[in-house]
Amino acid sequence: MRIGAIEAGGTKFVCGIGNELGEIEDRTSFPTEAPERTLAQVIDYFKDKSFGAIGVGSFGPIDINPNSPTYGFVTTTPKPGWSGFDFLGALKRHFDVPYGWDTDVNAAAVGEATWGAAKGLDSCLYYTIGTGVGVGVYAEGKLVHGLMHPEGGHVLTRRHPEDDFAGVCPYHGDCLEGMAAGPALEARWKVKGHELPVDHQAWEIEAFYIAQALSSAILMLSPQKIILGGGVMQQPQLFPLIRAGVQKNLNGYVNAAEIVKNIDSYIVEPGLGTQAGLSGAVALGIRAFNQA
Repeated sequence: MRIGAIEAGGTKFVCGIGNELGEIEDRTSFPTEAPERTLAQVIDYFKDKSFGAIGVGSFGPIDINPNSPTYGFVTTTPKPGWSGFDFLGALKRHFDVPYGWDTDVNAAAVGEATWGAAKGLDSCLYYTIGTGVGVGVYAEGKLVHGLMHPEGGHVLTRRHPEDDFAGVCPYHGDCLEGMAAGPALEARWKVKGHELPVDHQAWEIEAFYIAQALSSAILMLSPQKIILGGGVMQQPQLFPLIRAGVQKNLNGYVNAAEIVKNIDSYIVEPGLGTQAGLSGAVALGIRAFNQA
């Protein structure tokens, strides 16, 4: 079985062909530009390839309600040109196959649950912390949807006592994304995050906001594993700070060994590494193929 896969990120698109084992057999990537130009590159990549379905994990918000007249659209994104774009419709006009359609973080969550760090578990959370902040929720063996899809990157946060930064989210200012995404790091410290020393105060503040969000998610959703990916999380010094922050916030209330004793194995890097999103899109495509 060959499955087309699209990881549609706010900064770049990754397209590939995978198989039923989640292995990526071919891939390409290019910057996310205006939708028409970007989709032209997607279509050009797939036009001479053979596949039984396509899975798409897209930056959001997106419409994932199959009964909605705007199903398959990107909705209220601040990314220029993409708000109101019929993403899935543009693909369907070129490729007559079943489609799996979800957020990029939900795709990564199901990929990790199928082949990665959460394999064998029936629940996990996948956070991507990069250009934006998104959260994929996998619970009781399925992806969580509702009115739309989880938007945990926009939860409100308590302010760090030494942080007077206003936040960069155009909708909420100082929500989690507004305080902890890559653009927030750059706007606050005037350099890109990867240019900051590992012992810079930035990382303690960054971990404060991420740990706060994770603590709330643990109390609300009780996931069996939390996976942290995205460009910002390429800074390994963040993991011990975040884990310590979660333990401090929960203060023994969630008396589970995974948190109290084994948190290094509970809050982890993606088992699929940087392939989590693309492999997750393959998983979406496999599900769509099997349901067709």
